[in-house]
Amino acid sequence: MATSTAEPNPLRDLSPEQLKAHVAGALTRARDRSVVLTDAVDDDDLTKQHSKLMSPLVWDLAHIGSQEELWLVRDVGGREPLRPDIDDLYDAFQHPRADRPSLPLLGPAEARAYVREVRDKALDVLDAAPLHGRRLTENAFAFGMITQHEQQHDETMLATHQLRRGDPVLHAPPPPAAPRRLPREVVVPGGPFRMGTSAEPWALDNERPAHEVDVAGFAIDTTPVTCGDYLAFIDAGGYHERRWWSEDGWDYRNAHDITAPLFWRRENGQWWRRRFGVVEPVPEDEPVVHVSYHEARAYAAWAGRRLPTEAEWEKAARHDPATGVTRRFPWGDDEPTAAHANLGQRHLRPAPAGAYPAGASPLGVHQLIGDVWEWTSTDFAGYPGFTAFPYREYSEVFFGPEYKVLRGGSFGTDAAAIRGTFRNWDYPIRRQIFAGFRCARDLRPGESG
Repeated sequence: MATSTAEPNPLRDLSPEQLKAHVAGALTRARDRSVVLTDAVDDDDLTKQHSKLMSPLVWDLAHIGSQEELWLVRDVGGREPLRPDIDDLYDAFQHPRADRPSLPLLGPAEARAYVREVRDKALDVLDAAPLHGRRLTENAFAFGMITQHEQQHDETMLATHQLRRGDPVLHAPPPPAAPRRLPREVVVPGGPFRMGTSAEPWALDNERPAHEVDVAGFAIDTTPVTCGDYLAFIDAGGYHERRWWSEDGWDYRNAHDITAPLFWRRENGQWWRRRFGVVEPVPEDEPVVHVSYHEARAYAAWAGRRLPTEAEWEKAARHDPATGVTRRFPWGDDEPTAAHANLGQRHLRPAPAGAYPAGASPLGVHQLIGDVWEWTSTDFAGYPGFTAFPYREYSEVFFGPEYKVLRGGSFGTDAAAIRGTFRNWDYPIRRQIFAGFRCARDLRPGESG
């Protein structure tokens, strides 16, 4: 089946008034979440650094406002700067996270007042701005970029909440149960498909342009690897068997004495985990989370499998082999709903494997969107024809073998900040992020694919 070159643009048919209402709603939803995450703790917790891997929550909050001022108020709106004196303080490239507590940051009250003032100005700009004529404003791109930026920092702040000590301050209902057990794997037929996008209106530069990729047939796990699967690796001595680990991974495991996923501990024969201040038994039916790329790769080797490439992951998530169409999401082109995926910190945990049958791909691959970010074996790099936009520091400066690509989003990712083309990246040692994985394998001789 030939691949389809048509790409949907979900904003194309909106009137200017409808587009502006859509933007205002997305900005408001992001800000409501930022308020929940920062109002949940007292001023001491807001200004404290809970881990050297993370910024103080109050830095993230003011940084959100600073970026919104730079791009929406000053650039799109052409307005006078509100706080040019703090530009350098909230430039993420000038100050590593470990150093940020020593900076003369805005205090909680001042930071809240600043982001409110910036938002008022940004909404004024939205009312007046023509959403065409410049690449930055076409389809309200700058507003979409800032919405995604805030939601990405909200997920970062959620990870900071996981690292803080103390009583639980965030609460959410449990995710849905899995209606039935699923087969272990799905075979994805070989052949070309259209990867990336040239039409998704709020897609970021590293997702562009759309291009054809020929992928050999392969098998991929139907769901992410579960905690129960991972416990078998631990019980088999996987953390102590050099043969399963890469050289870098083995060095990292030994240097940090890693013997289980982050936030796990074993007491009296029982494995426990700490989740946003709650200590609970490790749930064997949920996707494993808080594992590094090195741990994921070692598990895959132990299981006689491997991690999927980024192209394999996206083909499994977006390609419909019956029609040749490349979808926006595994289930189709419609935006995610609560029936499709576990997103937006709605449940504060991954859902059991198989819990979202409505979100499956045409081939029956489940939970590709939401629950846990999934490590791939691919180094982060630009696609053929990549062009940095609107600034090199969003993606291009991170290209190289130091970073591995993650796909699919997590339970802490908002729907505005994820799609079938979205690419995340991080160091292979990272464990505080909401990352898990699924495995893949090459097809054996004679297997259909």
